[in-house]
Amino acid sequence: MAETTAASGQDARTPAPGTAAALGDDRGPAAPPRPGTGAPTLLDVLRELDTGPRGLTEAQAEQRLARCGENSLPDRREPSWPRLFLRSLRDPFTAVLLCLGLVSAAVFAWGTAAVILLLVAVSCVLRATGEHRADRSTAELRELVATTATVLRRADDGAEPVPRELPVGELVPGDVVRLGPGDLVPADVRLLRAGGLTVHQSALTGESAPVGKTADPVPGVPDTAVLDHPQCCFQGSSVVSGSATAVVTATGGRTRFAAAHGRSAGRQDPSAFDRSVHGVSWILIRFMLLTPPLVLMANAALRGRGLETLPFAVAVAVGLTPEMLPVLVTTCLARGASLLARTHGVIVKRLPALHDAGAVDVLCVDKTGTLTQDRPTVDRALGPDGADDPEVLHWAAVNAWWTLQLADLPVPDALDEAVLQAADADAMTAYDGVAAVPFDPLRRLATAVVRTPGRLGVHTLVVKGDVRAVLERCALADDERARLRALASRLADDGLRVLAVATDERPARLRDHTPADARGLAFRGLITLRDALVSTAADALHVLTGQGVAVKVLTGDHPGTAARACRDLGIPVTADDVVDADAIDALDDAELADLARRRTVFARCTPDHKARITQALRGAGLTVGFLGDGVNDLPALRAADVGIAPRDAADVAREGADVVLAEKDLTAVAHAIEAGRHAGGNIATYLRIALSSNLGNVIAMLSAGLLLPFLPMLPVQVLAQNLCFDAAQLAFAHDRPHPSVLRRPTLLRPRDLLRFITAFGVLNAVADLATFGVLALALHGPGTGDDEAVFHSGWFTENLLTQALVMVLLRVGRLPRSRRRPGGGTPVTEGRGTPDTAGRGPGPVTRAAIGLAVIGLALPPSPLGPALGLTALPALYYALLTAVLALYAAGLVAARKGYERRCAAKGTGHPQQRSAPDPRDAAPHGT
Repeated sequence: MAETTAASGQDARTPAPGTAAALGDDRGPAAPPRPGTGAPTLLDVLRELDTGPRGLTEAQAEQRLARCGENSLPDRREPSWPRLFLRSLRDPFTAVLLCLGLVSAAVFAWGTAAVILLLVAVSCVLRATGEHRADRSTAELRELVATTATVLRRADDGAEPVPRELPVGELVPGDVVRLGPGDLVPADVRLLRAGGLTVHQSALTGESAPVGKTADPVPGVPDTAVLDHPQCCFQGSSVVSGSATAVVTATGGRTRFAAAHGRSAGRQDPSAFDRSVHGVSWILIRFMLLTPPLVLMANAALRGRGLETLPFAVAVAVGLTPEMLPVLVTTCLARGASLLARTHGVIVKRLPALHDAGAVDVLCVDKTGTLTQDRPTVDRALGPDGADDPEVLHWAAVNAWWTLQLADLPVPDALDEAVLQAADADAMTAYDGVAAVPFDPLRRLATAVVRTPGRLGVHTLVVKGDVRAVLERCALADDERARLRALASRLADDGLRVLAVATDERPARLRDHTPADARGLAFRGLITLRDALVSTAADALHVLTGQGVAVKVLTGDHPGTAARACRDLGIPVTADDVVDADAIDALDDAELADLARRRTVFARCTPDHKARITQALRGAGLTVGFLGDGVNDLPALRAADVGIAPRDAADVAREGADVVLAEKDLTAVAHAIEAGRHAGGNIATYLRIALSSNLGNVIAMLSAGLLLPFLPMLPVQVLAQNLCFDAAQLAFAHDRPHPSVLRRPTLLRPRDLLRFITAFGVLNAVADLATFGVLALALHGPGTGDDEAVFHSGWFTENLLTQALVMVLLRVGRLPRSRRRPGGGTPVTEGRGTPDTAGRGPGPVTRAAIGLAVIGLALPPSPLGPALGLTALPALYYALLTAVLALYAAGLVAARKGYERRCAAKGTGHPQQRSAPDPRDAAPHGT
């Protein structure tokens, strides 16, 4: 019901719909309306469809059904588990390992090949299983389309039309259908006749306020507002009140609903995770391509060794690669997705999207349903002088109640419902209803005629509706009418919806009341309404602020309405923070990116505006999430790094999203972001530790290989060492990051990662080479370093012990076992074990490091040692090794602190976190 001077918030203003083209593929797409003419006229529609108000004959319908096909959405098949498995092989990390496995098999290193290919298979199975489970969870009904419809059909040209209940699939363009309260619109239609018709278009626009429709031409409707055309209804919408007869203009894949359904399957730009993965993968690929040739050339030139060093070269390349990375990444993301689904009902359809959620630093949301509820609430009742007057609310409620009762409306309009909830029920029912003229989109007002008990022969007309429409029917002087219009305009600019109320007493009569009776009224006052806030929105915004996420409001609403909602939520939005969509069209991409970073609210946005703002923010180097639920949100959902939709969103919006929420609630989004940062923090920590340690070992191994007359380590020993280290590092999937990791967006940045692993890899290599020199002189003296078994055993033990130290000392830390979420809530327990910080026992990473150290000490003297070419070491070795490890640990801690100080001085935060500009600087309210 459009009884307001403020915009109702329709979120779809795209090119006006054509009406033809549905009669056959050879006719091409529907032609857009002529400029300046709005939608085609009704006569144009009927001529183009070759039909009339009496509908089609059975023969015509059969011919068109054969030519156009059934009126059904295109089939959308979810990928099978084998297809998801094969798709997982395209992951760059997995592809790197697969290539290494094949190279190992080519040089007959069967053990290496078997281990690597097993890891590839495990990773692909985990990822395919997780995504297949998410697909099944979201493969729910497409119940937004009706199953049957009332159609007028004729047996032949001379017969009278007969209403028939037919399956929706049998509808064809040119059919005439009847619509009533509760019906779902079965196809795109043009109205022939309508009475009091209002429809819900939330499946298409995301806005749940009913929209008035009429068959009569309405002047002033913009050509671009497709879904706003009052003469057209679209598949996926539902009738709230009134009735209509309409002609079908498009069916099947030619409806707007189906067109959006098809767009949801379009190709999406690489997400933040994809870009990061490709960057890190190319770092690994470059190192691996360089390592084997360097090993072969150096050994051939300096030691005269030939192809016999090829297995060692391959083993070194494998040693540089974090073999467990695909498994650990998939495990971290799958555990986070599983926890979200169990505890918060959040479904992650694409596992990498969970990492992207953790990297989000800008979240774009619509206003309605996210910050405000899908219903208004009464703010004030004002008399003609602008002062509070409860009598105005009383008369508004009388109008709403008797219009609902006498006009045979199934449910009250949202504005009427708000008025009825705010008023005294006994006062409004004290009257006897006589007649009612329901709201009409052309007149923009509703009239109720009541009889006051004890006043025989007198009827009271109560009129409520649009301010201008009501004032025109009141007996007022021109200056008084202008003053009241200005007052209503100020209230509307402040984000309030405004209704006007007027009454008049008339002599009782028997004849019917008509709209023309509403003349010469006495103006009673104004009712202001505001959007009811979502109860959790304020707390959720506080949580998102603590997570370093900037919230941008992209809405089709009036700028004042959007700004008012933000202010009611405690967001200090000024007029300068609100951008009207008209200003966006004049900006290029660079200017829009700068504006989008600095502004908070974007009003009157079309779907294209939303998508363009989202892309501009991504182009500015930010990771963007978008929360939407309508078909009109699809372009932005596809443009964002993470598309988020509630479970009750339009079917196509839910299918196009990466994350599906149990309900449209920012609190659930905050949970998803926290889970993503948890997983992303563990992945980044693993990469930093694994790659820096591996790089240090490879540098030390290459250097020692050139200095020693024998290989510094046998290929089987390299593989055994890597297997032990990789298995221990799986503990990072179960780690609990430090709170600082959860407070900022986490993103894998290849350049930052390369600087980190280079610095600490060189430090590790220097420590290894110094250790080898000290131990060789102390144990054997100059010239006696040719004891291969002792050297291999000492190096094997030292490597595992230094890697265990790196695992413990390069971590940020862990959360306490039980902690409260920001903004309140019950304590959350993550994982098992007691926290390191509380001193109650080691966590999973510490336990894994202890196990790794035990293997390094126990394996050489064990019965398995000789099989690997290892032997027992003298006791003096362990004493000297303890001193060396103590010095190495002190140097590692000092280097880590220095690195973190440099990062803090540059304003980049912890090295595992992104160094992009802080998006909160762009938001005046700090969200």
